[in-house]
Amino acid sequence: MSNGPIPLSTALASFDALWSPRIVARVNDYDVRIAKVEGEHIWHVHDHTDEFFLVLDGELRISLREPDGERTVLLPRGAVFTVPRGTEHKPYAPSGAAILMFEPTGTQTVGDRHDEVPDHVDATTGHALTT
Repeated sequence: MSNGPIPLSTALASFDALWSPRIVARVNDYDVRIAKVEGEHIWHVHDHTDEFFLVLDGELRISLREPDGERTVLLPRGAVFTVPRGTEHKPYAPSGAAILMFEPTGTQTVGDRHDEVPDHVDATTGHALTT
């Protein structure tokens, strides 16, 4: 981890992999992760933690399966949204996006329960940022 400021534009420019988050900082027991995303992730659930999203660039959509039915949340650049723990969800970005997430250290990108993981989705707890 860096002990100085980290320009997010520089951090995002340091990798090309989609759906493969990089850890840019730690806050207490939480990772601050950034990712480039395009296309669909998978339906998954984090049983024990909420998941915070901030859209840095582009547009992210998150489909949610809730007790009242399925809905999709649209997040333009600069928008934030928190998926409550235990909520089945699937992020997707038809035209691509850059996102920032807060998650407890060690949280799997594919959650505790999920669909089959396709090759384009990195099942990880986050990668170290190398700039």
